[in-house]
Amino acid sequence: MKIRVLGCSGAIAQGCRTTSFLVGSRILIDAGTGVGDLTLDEMAAIDHVFLTHSHLDHIASLPLMIDAVASRRSAPLQVHALPETIAALRAHIFNDVIWPDFSRIPSSSMPFLVFSPLAVGDTLRPADTRIEVLPALHTVPAVGYAVHGESGWWVFSGDTGRNPAFWARVNALPVAMLVIETAFSNREHALAERSKHLSSDTLALELAQFEGAENCPICITHTKPSETALIYEEVCRFDARVAAGAPAKHDIRWLEAGQVFEV
Repeated sequence: MKIRVLGCSGAIAQGCRTTSFLVGSRILIDAGTGVGDLTLDEMAAIDHVFLTHSHLDHIASLPLMIDAVASRRSAPLQVHALPETIAALRAHIFNDVIWPDFSRIPSSSMPFLVFSPLAVGDTLRPADTRIEVLPALHTVPAVGYAVHGESGWWVFSGDTGRNPAFWARVNALPVAMLVIETAFSNREHALAERSKHLSSDTLALELAQFEGAENCPICITHTKPSETALIYEEVCRFDARVAAGAPAKHDIRWLEAGQVFEV
């Protein structure tokens, strides 16, 4: 199973795209600005979009993508999300004010878009791919996802603060790769707490709960562009301390748009 990083930044800047991952060719996890780097044929091939939550950096490209390729598709695009996320999309995006309501266009019986509600703990099998919905703790209702591949599970935390329930489930899975957000540096710790994101120090506390931490790559995502260099320094420092006396440091990596992983 191939995972292509379309976007992994916490904001926009030159070379920075917000969160979106392409799973194979038919599944999109989140629809941030990175979707805009796909060709029309690649966008038209996507049948399922799994959203973690309703914030703009994770949904920005969804209405534009549908508009770009709806005429090329023979079936509605299925958007999977929490009921609260779907309600937010209906009220604030697909409301015929900000954007047309593609769940009723060109007709209610044959729309461009179909919403499919999900819940934490659900397991779905779109496009012959097993996806499990994981808990997240954010300022709006949110989830993470685990996607099953040949070598184990690709796990994505979504946007989240400290989250014991996430680790309780993840520690029961054979994890092949963990993608976890770290939006802020330690100097912005208070803002991270208030906005329910991780900072470098809380990432360290979270990874201490991950029983498979030394057995798979840990990929950092969602860093704010102005904070990325500092977050990198802070994470390297804490990882050196954590690994003191251990067989090896964690395999911590920094995601970049355009990367492709085989899981």
